[in-house]
Amino acid sequence: MSTSARYASLRTFFRRHPSAILLVAQLLGLLIYPAMEGTTGGRAAYEVFGIVVLCLAIVTVRQTRVPVALTIVNGVAAAGFSIAGALTNETWLVVMSSSSHALFYFIAGVALVDYMLRDFEVTRDELIAVAATFTLFAWAFAYLFQLVQALSPGSFTAAVDPEGPRSWIELLFLSFTNLSSTGLSDVVPVRGFARGVTMIEQLAGLVYLAVLTSYLVGLTMRRAAATADRKAKETNE
Repeated sequence: MSTSARYASLRTFFRRHPSAILLVAQLLGLLIYPAMEGTTGGRAAYEVFGIVVLCLAIVTVRQTRVPVALTIVNGVAAAGFSIAGALTNETWLVVMSSSSHALFYFIAGVALVDYMLRDFEVTRDELIAVAATFTLFAWAFAYLFQLVQALSPGSFTAAVDPEGPRSWIELLFLSFTNLSSTGLSDVVPVRGFARGVTMIEQLAGLVYLAVLTSYLVGLTMRRAAATADRKAKETNE
């Protein structure tokens, strides 16, 4: 296969499976976010990449029944507050940025859940959306943790610099470990409200992994069994 043919095939795949684009961007962010923190240029690049991810999420949500205008308005507000907060470091802007981002990712995550449960046919894009939706909820809770930290400094501690504020990648790490129920994070909520939000995420992760994933896997197995029965009947005839 020529290079142009491979490029066309890859482009067709991502056009048919927008959830895959979002998932790749989210996973890429896990690797490049740590390199972006700590410097002014890195923070600027971080905000630009965040806007790209928001745009990809909006494109993905277009496949669902959630109004696109709602996600666009929320995404623009989140990006605007995020950039302003990065430039000024004002607490109220961090609060607005964190809350608008959390709301955006929660809406996008719920929209993809609705997309996956809309019918009884499991497509390849819906299976990819299982992982993409998980990352959306992980991002949403990470921004929620950032909001809690902005409103109540000292809500989280860690092995490194226990008294200092937790970085974004630390809060995202905490979110992933909670949502996946692995519990491997060294970031610990130490105040009541922070612990309450953490417990809610643990419950959400348990429900998501146990119910939604098993639901889609069950539908996939049922489709495979139905296909096998049909082929068996055709063979007998």
